[in-house]
Amino acid sequence: MTAYLSGLGPWAWIILGVALMGLELAAPGGVLLWLGLAAVATGGLAALTGMAWQGAMLAFVLIAPSLVLAGRRFTRGADDATAGDLPHLNRRAGALIGRVFTLEGPMVHGEGRVRVGDSSWRVVGPDLPAGGR
Repeated sequence: MTAYLSGLGPWAWIILGVALMGLELAAPGGVLLWLGLAAVATGGLAALTGMAWQGAMLAFVLIAPSLVLAGRRFTRGADDATAGDLPHLNRRAGALIGRVFTLEGPMVHGEGRVRVGDSSWRVVGPDLPAGGR
């Protein structure tokens, strides 16, 4: 087994890295990309330094978690709700909080309708005349 692993050389790491990045296309999740980059970096490091397979394995064990964590931090920043000029995009309920709407008709028996944008919604509350808020 040791002879087989030492015979693979740094190109095995690079090929493994490219294969992992290719698998990311088939099963997107964001982890295989960073593991693939770690494998490519390990192959490059092994080629430059001429390290044995044990050193390359140790380098991968150290590089992979750091790249996965850095990648998670890098990609999670894109989900920040306060970023950009449309903070409520795809957060429809959050866009309605704090807004006041006018009744289309009177609230009778605790039920009425309000217009929100281009649609009409059923609301419940105390009896109020049409135009109430």
